[in-house]
Amino acid sequence: MTQPSAGLLLEKKKGQHLLKNPGILDKIIQAGDIKSSDIVMEIGPGTGNLTVRLLPLAKRVVAIEVDPRMVAEVKKRASGLGYSNLEAKEGDALRTDFGRFDVCMANLPYQISSPFIFRLLAHRPLFRSAVLLCQREFAERLVAEVGSEFYSRLAINTQLFCKVYRVCKVSAGSFTPPPQVESMVVKLLPRNPPLQVDFREWDGLIRICFRRKRKTLQASFKTKYVHSMLESNYKTWCSLNNQIPQPRPIREMIQETLEEVGVTNKRAIMLDIDTYFQLLAAFNRRGIHFVNVAHTPGQAPGEPTYAGIDEYFFYDDGDMDEGTGKGGKGKKRKGKGKKREQQATPMDIDEDDDDEDEDSDEDE
Repeated sequence: MTQPSAGLLLEKKKGQHLLKNPGILDKIIQAGDIKSSDIVMEIGPGTGNLTVRLLPLAKRVVAIEVDPRMVAEVKKRASGLGYSNLEAKEGDALRTDFGRFDVCMANLPYQISSPFIFRLLAHRPLFRSAVLLCQREFAERLVAEVGSEFYSRLAINTQLFCKVYRVCKVSAGSFTPPPQVESMVVKLLPRNPPLQVDFREWDGLIRICFRRKRKTLQASFKTKYVHSMLESNYKTWCSLNNQIPQPRPIREMIQETLEEVGVTNKRAIMLDIDTYFQLLAAFNRRGIHFVNVAHTPGQAPGEPTYAGIDEYFFYDDGDMDEGTGKGGKGKKRKGKGKKREQQATPMDIDEDDDDEDEDSDEDE
């Protein structure tokens, strides 16, 4: 097999760690289940160690690489092996048009993992599968199951769009140069057809529930901010639908809804997607919505829509939602950034300026 040229300097800021372990490369190929009619999109081909294994299997391989030196290198290797079905182009995986493809293969730098997941799962037409190599901690959050320590907004929102499977762990020694963290290969299978849900409503609900994911839902819905936001949305919905608002406090309507679904004393990490669907539907039946309907003209809340979904829908919130006791603010993961704060919406409750319960009792 034609070898890559020696002497290419790798840049850490671009997350350039080349996978060299042939056993791992073969597992990635096997997970991809490539057909001879497939168009494969490869993100971050580097010098082409995976690319040269894809070319004899696929109809065409479209390799997107941010480093022009790597683009030249992978073209050189493919040409040297006599392959003419490679389209290698310089581009940023977060901005380049993907076009149509059947299978995605990607070696992801950690800093772009969440926004790339968003771009990939929002892409149309739907692809058949994706095999991603990413930092192990991030991968564990993608595949996290109900009740596990890694179960978070990232897990439940990703699994709303696709099924995620572990393929294999990858040690640091499998790369040149070795990264400081372990990696993991995961496989994504998009739900086809996609689940029908208003993602604005879904996101609003999930943010409240996972704000302090180890508290009960009753406690999560007790804050003054949540009551104020839901009451405002409820009154707006009643006004627009010529309904007379219920003459009782919003907290009673919330409590009634939680009891109906049987989740009052359940914690966010113990509930699966189906239960959250039931909870959202129960709130909506009462006219309680997680998006201000006055801000969404022409689109009734609850109708299936991708509106309002951006890369932060798949934000890796990690353990930021772990409470530290009465008055505690919980741990914050770095990397949230000013951009996130600037894009806050009425349903974004990640702010810490109003974290007190309506009443004083702590419900952990």
